[in-house]
Amino acid sequence: MSWLSKIKWNSIHTKLLATYLLLTALGTSLMAGYILWSFYAYFMKVRQVEMRSWSTAINESIAEVLEDNKRKQVQLIVQRYGAAETITLRVFDNKGLLLASSNPQQDQQIKDWLVVPGIHAALEKQEVQGVAKGVLSNDDRLFIAQPIMRNGRLLGVLRMSITLQQFQRQFATVIWTVLGTLLFTLLVCAFISEWLARSLSRPIQMMKNFAIRLGSGHFGDKLQIRQSNELDQLAIELNRMSERLASLDQERRAFLANVSHELRTPISNVLVTVEALRNGAIAEPAVSDRFLKTVEDETKRLSRLIDDLLDLGRLEAGVTHLEKQRLQLSSLINRAVRAVETRMQNSQIFAQVNVAELQIQGDSERLLQSLLNLLDNGIKHSAPNSQIFITGYKEGKQAVVKIRDQGKGIKDSDLPRIFEQFYTGDRSRQGRGVGLGLAIAKRIIEAHGGSITVTSKVGEGSTFTIYLPL
Repeated sequence: MSWLSKIKWNSIHTKLLATYLLLTALGTSLMAGYILWSFYAYFMKVRQVEMRSWSTAINESIAEVLEDNKRKQVQLIVQRYGAAETITLRVFDNKGLLLASSNPQQDQQIKDWLVVPGIHAALEKQEVQGVAKGVLSNDDRLFIAQPIMRNGRLLGVLRMSITLQQFQRQFATVIWTVLGTLLFTLLVCAFISEWLARSLSRPIQMMKNFAIRLGSGHFGDKLQIRQSNELDQLAIELNRMSERLASLDQERRAFLANVSHELRTPISNVLVTVEALRNGAIAEPAVSDRFLKTVEDETKRLSRLIDDLLDLGRLEAGVTHLEKQRLQLSSLINRAVRAVETRMQNSQIFAQVNVAELQIQGDSERLLQSLLNLLDNGIKHSAPNSQIFITGYKEGKQAVVKIRDQGKGIKDSDLPRIFEQFYTGDRSRQGRGVGLGLAIAKRIIEAHGGSITVTSKVGEGSTFTIYLPL
């Protein structure tokens, strides 16, 4: 019995196998039981019909003899149609006394025939059929008791019984045959069930191991399941999830590396400047003012970086609370342009604004932040004496805002990654930023149920298109 201890009773394979076997056993048992019951009921019904036909015919013959009071001929009829071992015939008078029997020697032992099944009811002019034990034996017999009537007068009772031993032996053979067939069917179904259970549990086990590997950090693995069913589709989705997790893990590592680098640079500059001031540079007013200005600039840069990281984290986690209200799109864009107007004048960049009077629903400060990030990007990468075109119009159930600059443009290889964190493209697109502005702008717009796209052509500038629900 040591093999029982090796079975994993709680495994999917064992449960599936047990379910298949139990369903098969239940189904075949019910079917076999129904077949046997139907066969038994059919045989009994046929035998009862046959016996009633025989007894009715014999009843008529005996009624004619009794009506003529020829009782000796009754015994001849009974002896002619009765058989000692299989068919027993008995005729009683209208008071229940035995007149004739196909087995007279045995019947002499019976003193009271009224207790024999069917006799009392037949004396009351009722026909009775059923199964009962033999009068002087323990074998099952099918019997019928009929009143012998002539012109409405009760002349006596006819009782016929036949043994069921031969049928029971044949029926026992049928039962053993059916049980043998049932056992063979169960064995065949057990093999089939084992195959089906393994075909279902094996890929599930593979998926479990695959999930364990993913949980251990082995991203990017491939799960191979060659089945044209839902499990194959599930394997495809798990592979996609693995690829996405691998990509996210790579982005996480790059993010941490970029954050470390961007935080290290201003901190290093501050430490170097403070050390220079401590070593005597503070004694020279011109030098000390310049060094203090450096500390202030680097501290502000560090503060902006931390604020951007916090904003980005809250937006990605979906915990940013948006104070939505009705906004005039033109007023929001004019406010953003006024905020960068001084920078644009210093860079000799001009803005052309053409925005329709549209109402949107959103958080004014967050949307202003995303517009400022986009305008900042356009200003940093625009040449002097160039223009930034801002247009706004209605398209279906959306408000569309386009911000187009006349900068150097973005390479096709950089376009798919332009909204990634810390991604600043090649040197022709790099400025003083750290690559978080566009990522924050995208997530703010998506938090409002909108979207943002970019198109660009090298040497002609870039166009950022914002879609917001009206």
